[in-house]
Amino acid sequence: MLRFKRLCASVGMMMCILVPAVAESQTKFPEKAVRIVVSFTPGGAADLTARIVAEKLTERWNGQAVVVENITGAGGNVGASTVIRSAPDGYTLLLVSNTHAINRVLYPKTPIDITKGVQPIAMMSSSPIVIAVNPKSKIDSLPELIDRMAQEKGQMNYLTCGVATAHHFSMELIKEAVKQNAVHIPQRGCGPAVVDAAGGQADVVIATMPAVLPFLGGGKLKAIAVTSKQRSDSAKDIPTVSESGVPALKDFAVENYYGLAAPTGTPQDVLTKIERDVKDVLSDPDLKHKFASAGLDVFYLSSAKSKELLLQDVERYRKTAQGAGMKPE
Repeated sequence: MLRFKRLCASVGMMMCILVPAVAESQTKFPEKAVRIVVSFTPGGAADLTARIVAEKLTERWNGQAVVVENITGAGGNVGASTVIRSAPDGYTLLLVSNTHAINRVLYPKTPIDITKGVQPIAMMSSSPIVIAVNPKSKIDSLPELIDRMAQEKGQMNYLTCGVATAHHFSMELIKEAVKQNAVHIPQRGCGPAVVDAAGGQADVVIATMPAVLPFLGGGKLKAIAVTSKQRSDSAKDIPTVSESGVPALKDFAVENYYGLAAPTGTPQDVLTKIERDVKDVLSDPDLKHKFASAGLDVFYLSSAKSKELLLQDVERYRKTAQGAGMKPE
């Protein structure tokens, strides 16, 4: 019995020694450069989010490089595939967005499944989607826009940044909720869509905040709503869709979000460290300033909440796509 007690005491002492050692090993990440794969072109909201956060993480990780790499193609699927197939060690991360949720709906037969291939770490930013009108349309609010849709019996045109984009889905969800119709005219990007609306080729455009903002001050466009749950820090005077007073839209929210995700199988301690450090850098005043200058809002969600949002969006977009007959270009 005495020998057994001594053995237990020895094991206890070894555990006391090992626990700090394990905790210490968890703090060693990263020991080499971390790569953030952005599956979209440079200069957009996704790319800017990645580069601003990468700069701050590099500072937090004592100068250990965080490198942004743009791997484009197939609407974001090529970059996502690169990350899904990489080593699950935390050194290759994906700048994940709602576009990847949309892709899961549009390309159901592809082996790239964003809901299974990666583990969301945290959401970081949002680029608000704006519903704007040409001032000559004499539409001053979302209820007036819905009335115009009813008056024109589904013949009213609206522009978006492209087929099956988050902007397109936003309007389709509104149409579905209020039981009205309008004709979608997709453009090759938010820039062309906004320019055409400002030029009077259509009364309504749904695009990202950075594309719309330059046209608001000169009176070329009038913003009547943002689709996000909260008002944007970039333009706090623009009401949300849910604030429109339309009963069917009282709970409406479409977030155009960007976050980080790692390949499934990445060690939990690494995921936890990255999530914690991302949350910390998002509170940095300098980062917030850089986000605001780029037309971005801080949009932090934990790992669990990020996964929940992705899964919800896949299901919601699937139903909308089926109802609207959406197909990839």
